[in-house]
Amino acid sequence: MRRTLLLADAHRVLTDALAHFLSPAYDIVGHTQNGRKLVELAGQLRPDLIVLEITLPLLNGIEAMRVMQRSGIRSKFVVLTMHADTSLAVDALRAGASAVVLKQSAGKELAAALSRALGDRIYVSPLLPDVVTLLAMAARKPSTSVTSWLTPRKREVLQLVSEGKSIKEIAGLLSISPRTAESYKYEMMRHLGLHSTAELVQYAIRIGVSIVTPFSAAA
Repeated sequence: MRRTLLLADAHRVLTDALAHFLSPAYDIVGHTQNGRKLVELAGQLRPDLIVLEITLPLLNGIEAMRVMQRSGIRSKFVVLTMHADTSLAVDALRAGASAVVLKQSAGKELAAALSRALGDRIYVSPLLPDVVTLLAMAARKPSTSVTSWLTPRKREVLQLVSEGKSIKEIAGLLSISPRTAESYKYEMMRHLGLHSTAELVQYAIRIGVSIVTPFSAAA
């Protein structure tokens, strides 16, 4: 039986190319260009595999994996990213990824990564640090994380603020009231001692909650 696969990348041209490349071996059941739609489609389709980029708008790939894990989605996650960043690779593994593949070597490595994920094995691109080191770092749970105070909802609000969304837009996307959305934003600013939205955006980028440049993307 052929395995099913869902694709998520901010750029439609890449999801189309991946679909063409992978369709001989897998049934491509869908694709999207934002993290919130990814969570929705994953819940509907329950694919065997999800290939996703970290830099997804509306909800980045790492947060999307956390949401899907909490929702009971048992798909295998294969992260395909342009960021050769150890901390992001560790965060991806900690969030549930079975593989982390760099886009520049995807042609050679993606098939192997998907196969290992289906076999309940971990794959990390050779261009990143040794997989054993990354797994050890991912398993380590710091007792005093500088972001431990950020709830999942605050992380969502933080990313949306960093993408330039208005309070009204954030409220609509998260199905909360504008007052609640604004409260989350200003609670974070008070906690951090920040005085402007620009400072909050810089913080979001620095801690990796938002690693995308603001742009709109269609689902």
